[in-house]
Amino acid sequence: MNDATDTASRPGREANSERGKALANVIFNAVLAALFVGLFVQAGDLPSSMWEPLGAGSFPRLILGALIIFNLAIVFQSAMALRQTDQATSEGAGRWFAQRRLAFATLTAFCVYALLMPWIGFALASLLFLLAVQIILGARRGRRLLIACLVAAVFGLGLYALFSHVFLISLPPGRLW
Repeated sequence: MNDATDTASRPGREANSERGKALANVIFNAVLAALFVGLFVQAGDLPSSMWEPLGAGSFPRLILGALIIFNLAIVFQSAMALRQTDQATSEGAGRWFAQRRLAFATLTAFCVYALLMPWIGFALASLLFLLAVQIILGARRGRRLLIACLVAAVFGLGLYALFSHVFLISLPPGRLW
């Protein structure tokens, strides 16, 4: 393809991907809004202190409430954009998600990290998370994998040592570890 052909076909490709973008935005932001609603409810269970008149959950609830509103606004805006696109020439949300698979794999790894932390502790969960993300992003063999292991060990275990021994801040030890 020459530059003229590539430039001429670009508007067609962009028009085809608009429906996929809009549908993916609706799905992704609706899932995030549901997650934030769950966290909003859980924030109410945070223990309160007698020195805090509003309670420990008030600030997280304020932030989560704003995030819920923003996500619902994006869902509404994307739903409006979805109505205006041509369904017959659309590529769909599957392609949009496939093009961003590394970002979603990293987000999934972060969710697993957050779920594992209470069970295996900050140090081991951080080590595994950092190693997994580097493998997802391409460090799979040889020297790159060795560097990924070193980086994961230095940052995962090093941050734990820094916080626990220098700053005297205890990080989650984990139930199984």
